[in-house]
Amino acid sequence: MTIALSKETVRKAISAHSALGLVCCALLYLICATGTAIVLYEEWQRFEQRDAPEMTAIAPAAIQRGIENVLATESDGPTTTHLYVHLPTEDLPRTTITTDTQAVHIDESGSIAMPEENAWAEFLLALHYRLNLPAVVGMSLVGLFGAMLVALTISGIAAHPRIFRDAFRLRARRGDDVATLDWHNRLAVWTIPFALAIALTGTMIGLFYISGSGLAASAYGGDSEAALAPVFGGEPEGDASPAPIPDVAPALSYMVREYPETRPYYVILHDPGTAGQHMQIVAEHPRRLIFGEYYAFSGDGEFHGTAGMADGTVGQQLAASTYNLHFGNYGGLPVKIAYILFGLAMTIVVATGTFIWLDKRDRAGKPSTYLRASWWGLVIGVPGGMAATLIARLTLGNDAPFIAIFWAVGLLTIGLWLIRTKRTQTTSINRDGAILVK
Repeated sequence: MTIALSKETVRKAISAHSALGLVCCALLYLICATGTAIVLYEEWQRFEQRDAPEMTAIAPAAIQRGIENVLATESDGPTTTHLYVHLPTEDLPRTTITTDTQAVHIDESGSIAMPEENAWAEFLLALHYRLNLPAVVGMSLVGLFGAMLVALTISGIAAHPRIFRDAFRLRARRGDDVATLDWHNRLAVWTIPFALAIALTGTMIGLFYISGSGLAASAYGGDSEAALAPVFGGEPEGDASPAPIPDVAPALSYMVREYPETRPYYVILHDPGTAGQHMQIVAEHPRRLIFGEYYAFSGDGEFHGTAGMADGTVGQQLAASTYNLHFGNYGGLPVKIAYILFGLAMTIVVATGTFIWLDKRDRAGKPSTYLRASWWGLVIGVPGGMAATLIARLTLGNDAPFIAIFWAVGLLTIGLWLIRTKRTQTTSINRDGAILVK
């Protein structure tokens, strides 16, 4: 199959493709590499803290005891505004309770077992999500790069009129830039649907803060909670008067009785210990792409309805499906393996795209020796930095300075590659006897 495009259109598409690639290639490579690694987010948590108690299920009464035990450790009574209970799932068979100030694992009886220590997995997620920058800036930047990836994919298709006809033409044994070009084009073609899905969902997730803030400012007087309520549901009026801690057992029993086809995996207590407290249970819907539905309950366990993620408007269901589609949190291990393979392919496409541009400059008589060395350093430094931080987690513990280690390793790798290139170039010149470099 050949796409009929004029030579001028192809030339402009190639120029646009190169310009977009040069703008975002470095950070895009980082985002793709870390995104591939974070597919195993739950598995990394289990690897980090292998001695945490695990279970396939936990009784509602034990969950309640765990909540009470955790809130009893809060200074001056339950002062946290939100309490989250992660229930055992297939990917992460642990029960973890998180408040505003702490996160702990509990055992099957509801007793506190140990603090949650998964700082490396959280670092890796933050690196992919927001490049270790403040949330608004980092996630917005990552969202913009997702949009750039969409543009790169589309312009790449337009720049190669024979892209489908040559889909299986791979001259991998050639040791020159033709092999690099073939790897780039073939992997790009084979991952087009995946790349577009990942880029579009990443853009939606990354630009969440910008779109939410803009909507709140323009239509809700700056109230971000009101702006998001039509999608994720709103919260009732609060009442700070003291009240007994709510009992989650009746709410969980209601879910088993009335929604037996769902799988509750999260319990959220809003303003626990106050008269305005209320609960939400997040339940997974099998064979659905949505991350789950919110089931609302009062503090005494009375059911108040759902948010509509499973059966609401098309926009709600689309928003609820974005996260799982982006991270591959559906279909179990086979889907995760597929996401890792496609993620590696996308990472290689980004890396080889810059090498192709550098090769083109070399052929035009404009070699970029040090730029090529810097790119090699980046390509090696990103996975090297992730490996170094994992080693630091295993040797230094949960409080290791992961951000400093990652960026230090990356910069050091680039610096070493530049030094290596300069020495190689100097040696070559001296051997020829043409120029003596002082």
